[in-house]
Amino acid sequence: MIYKIVKRYFDSQIYSAENVGMFVKSGKITAEQFAEITGQEYEVV
Repeated sequence: MIYKIVKRYFDSQIYSAENVGMFVKSGKITAEQFAEITGQEYEVV
């Protein structure tokens, strides 16, 4: 559920890759899902 919402917002340019990364940090999506949504690898900062 959260994945679909985040993907839709990213595709609509409402969320940036940084915003999507916040969902990984909070455990709402996985690093693999981050890569599927953004096309980038998730890097722990």
